Amino acid sequence: MALEALGNGATIAELAAKYQLHSNQIYTWKYQLLDSGAAVFSSRAGKELSRDAEVAELYAKIGQLTIERDFLSRRSRR
Repeated sequence: MALEALGNGATIAELAAKYQLHSNQIYTWKYQLLDSGAAVFSSRAGKELSRDAEVAELYAKIGQLTIERDFLSRRSRR
């Protein structure tokens, strides 16, 4: 949508009518693309850091759940 808004093919009003969106939403997406669009297509370093953080968080959650399971298992045997 934002790419189409940047093109010279149609006006914002025409796009809003075509996709049944408010023109302010299209303007917002258009300016977000202009301001930070390069980051979306930049190197994968940011994505890899984000993925590494997510993996670390998931491993921590697995550890927590394992401890809780073991604790509850021991408590249920009593």
